[in-house]
Amino acid sequence: MDLRALGVASFAAAALAWFVLFILLTLRRTGDRTGRALLAAVVVQIGWAVASTVMMLRMTPAAGAAVAWLEALRGLAWIALLLQLLASGRPADRSGTTASDAARLGDAIGAGAAADTHATGTRDADDLLRRSRRSGLWLAAGLTVASIIVDLLSSNPQWVFAMRTLLAVYGLVCLEQVYRNTPQARRWALKFLAVALGALFGFDLFVFSDAMLYSRLNESWWIARGFANALLVPLLAIAAARNKQWQLDINVSRHAIFHSTALFGAGAYLVLMAAGGYYIRYFGGAWGEIAQTLLIFAAAVGLAIVLLSGAARARLRVFLSKHFFSYRFDYREEWLRLTRLLTEGDSHEGEPQDLPHRVIRALGRPVESPGGALWLRDGDAYRFAAGIRNWREAPFDVPIDAPLATFLKQREWVIELAEWRIHPERYDGLQLPAALTQREEAWLIVPLVLDADLLGFIVLTQPLAPLTVDWEVRDLLKTAARQVASYLGVQRAIEQLVQAQQFESFNRMSAFVVHDLKNLVAQLGLLTRNAQRHRDNPEFQDDMLATVENVMERMQGLLLQLRAGTRPIDQPEPVPVGDTLTQAVAAKRGLKPEATIEIGEDVSRRTVLAHRDRLERVIGHLVQNAAEASGPSGMIRVRARREGALALIEVEDNGKGMSEEFIRSRLFKPFVSTKAHGMGIGTFESREYVKELGGSLDVESREGLGTIFRIRLPLAGAAEPSAGA
Repeated sequence: MDLRALGVASFAAAALAWFVLFILLTLRRTGDRTGRALLAAVVVQIGWAVASTVMMLRMTPAAGAAVAWLEALRGLAWIALLLQLLASGRPADRSGTTASDAARLGDAIGAGAAADTHATGTRDADDLLRRSRRSGLWLAAGLTVASIIVDLLSSNPQWVFAMRTLLAVYGLVCLEQVYRNTPQARRWALKFLAVALGALFGFDLFVFSDAMLYSRLNESWWIARGFANALLVPLLAIAAARNKQWQLDINVSRHAIFHSTALFGAGAYLVLMAAGGYYIRYFGGAWGEIAQTLLIFAAAVGLAIVLLSGAARARLRVFLSKHFFSYRFDYREEWLRLTRLLTEGDSHEGEPQDLPHRVIRALGRPVESPGGALWLRDGDAYRFAAGIRNWREAPFDVPIDAPLATFLKQREWVIELAEWRIHPERYDGLQLPAALTQREEAWLIVPLVLDADLLGFIVLTQPLAPLTVDWEVRDLLKTAARQVASYLGVQRAIEQLVQAQQFESFNRMSAFVVHDLKNLVAQLGLLTRNAQRHRDNPEFQDDMLATVENVMERMQGLLLQLRAGTRPIDQPEPVPVGDTLTQAVAAKRGLKPEATIEIGEDVSRRTVLAHRDRLERVIGHLVQNAAEASGPSGMIRVRARREGALALIEVEDNGKGMSEEFIRSRLFKPFVSTKAHGMGIGTFESREYVKELGGSLDVESREGLGTIFRIRLPLAGAAEPSAGA
């Protein structure tokens, strides 16, 4: 490589390095004058490097003049930065600067400043420092203008090199004053800036003093200046990082950075592939053009795959947040997105848009988690409510007093399962459900706390890109989880209010039904009283039959509206299990198919505490549902046996069955029915009554295969089952 090509590479490297520093500086915020002075010096430095690159490519008078101007302005810009550091009191402690100190600084940076300072010794130090800075700037500007004029008008190169040497010497003097007047405790913040600018002015002094002596530039040293200036960029970057007050008041959107970086990367990738294709075509002979075409085609396809990859985009976001921003998340954007997902959903995702699914996506989006599952409190356990991706179902519940539920309620910690497996002592030896820990995709457990009460929890799956779970991630998830819990709590309150309103309407309807029944009873009473006198009258007989038929039709209509009876006020009493099942099945003997009954001897003579008519109605309701689900050619079995201290009653059919989603979200919901004339309260009332007796009503069903309802009731006089039973 010849010297000209090496010079192009040298100054191009300097331009690129200083441009990267410029980007890093513009990403910072809330800066002061020093920060703006630093950015201005970096901009001039970029212009100088670009102009030098152009001059190395084409030795034209215009390029040479541009380099001469920018060479002088470059020195002025860095000197202005140093003088700004002196005047602003940073890093020096302004309160400790006296008038004599300011006078000494004035002596160092300009004669005019010194005279002014000694003449006004009674003024405060701040005013003297500002006046010294102005004088120093005037001196630096004078040297800069003189350097430009001499470069344009003088035919003697020694004068040009002399002016540039003086500018470099003045820059070193200003740097020495800044560093010497900085308190020892604060020199740490300026150390790398002093090294960088000392090297910059020192190299210039070395090059131009040598050129002044020999009336010519050393070409090798000149070319090396580009690489030397590029090597100073990391030092200035460290200095800027140590001096937070230099940050600039420029707000760059994370979306803009993400898309700009993606566009820049795609462009650089395509340029690289184009250069490779050109090389292959140039040296490839007869097959070069074919290989070039295939390379560019494959590069375009690969770029499209990367751009459409969610994992690649997630990795880019994590990289930018980690290396370009002081905080990993744009909290304003995250909060707006969380609110939007909770209120509106995300229709293009192709997932269900009910609130449980929305809250999973809302918590997973900030940490690039594509799926997860939600458990919500239902009675005495936390039950699976919704899932995304690999969590379509989770056939296990977490009891309300389980270690996981207790830990989440008391600590409100976000549990990282990988950390829990390696360091369980950090979680006080917490025991997690085996069905949860065995799922490799499980990543985080986030509690949903509402008013110090654990409403539920969410399990998030592994993110698309590796993400370190630090304090910032945990705080974001905990805060977002509280917002999510408030939405779920409001929805639950609304559902309870709606149910209360429905029950109020039901009670109002019951009052109307009782009133109608009263009228019907009155009609039958009148008919009974008249029957004693007119039972032999044919007209009365016809009228009596018509009245009875009318009463029967009206009562059937009322029974069709009111499927459940009123709650009895008497206390439960021992009810024989065998007799109750027999009577309940006999009452439904007209149904097709007829139910078969199997009662174990260990329970047939035992009793349970209940209201016989209501217990018969519960069993009859289940038999009725089984008949409707099975059809005339189906099968219904009613079985009873003892299970420890409990009586187990099963109603099984081979009908059409129910889905898990229907069982979870609709089966036991009041006023939800799939029947044309159903009120949707029979199954709900049955379960509530069984719970009232201290038992449970569970269901097992598979679509197309049938359903089994299981009623468990405590046997009267039976001891509680032991822990090992």
